[in-house]
Amino acid sequence: MDLHGAVVFLQWGVGIMAFCWVTGRHRLVSPGYGIVNRVVSLALAVASVATARVVGGAPGGMVGAAGVFAAAVGVAIGTSLVCRGTGEAARRIAEARRQRVASAIGREASRPPAGSDGPTAREYPPLLDLVVATVGCTSLIAVGVGGLAGVVEIGRVVVGALFLGSVTSAMLLGHWYLVQPGLPRAPLEELVRLSGLVLPVEVTALLLPPGMVALVGSPSRDGWGGLLVWAWILSVATTAGLLVAARAALREPRYSAVMATTGLLYLAILTAFGTDLVARALL
Repeated sequence: MDLHGAVVFLQWGVGIMAFCWVTGRHRLVSPGYGIVNRVVSLALAVASVATARVVGGAPGGMVGAAGVFAAAVGVAIGTSLVCRGTGEAARRIAEARRQRVASAIGREASRPPAGSDGPTAREYPPLLDLVVATVGCTSLIAVGVGGLAGVVEIGRVVVGALFLGSVTSAMLLGHWYLVQPGLPRAPLEELVRLSGLVLPVEVTALLLPPGMVALVGSPSRDGWGGLLVWAWILSVATTAGLLVAARAALREPRYSAVMATTGLLYLAILTAFGTDLVARALL
């Protein structure tokens, strides 16, 4: 499957939806975080359709594949706007925080707005995010099969989707701690850890022959005197270093450690794109 902007946008959106489910299934993060992820994924799906139609040269069926994914994300967004109840675990954390604040200021704990919380509020089913991600992944594979892409090439696109999605979702979640004070670090720690696990799979997929292993052995073959090959190697090493640093930062007890982790993940998104896109452009 040739590298094309429409493919990149689609795989990015699919990856975000996959890791939106990873975090949402714990029912710890407030509903707004899921809505943000779904809106970002919808924007990427629309960008994929627009790029495929305007730029040209996209794999066959790209517009249809991205359109199907966009429709699925739209259903998820509509459902999340109707079902905005907070999960039981998140309710317990919020209630404990309200009690602590009330005790500190000597007042009675405030109640959440009617209909936005509590056992009677309808809760969004996290499994729907997994269904949407599966629809998007299937669309990506269908585009690759339609273009007679090899198994290795399709695998690179799918793994790349998970890689870009994990790092992006982790960065978005890091910002969400400003919106939801008291949120445990476990969801962010999970996303950072999974990003670190997906990275070696991504690199392995790109090294598989015919792949980067041949260019790493002879960098001058990249047509740029080895510049792009070394840029790719640096991107891989820097991404790994940033993810290790992010995990180390989360071990610090102070709240500022979460913001430091978010800043590191900002940089990791840039190097993650270098890891995935530079190699695929060369191949």
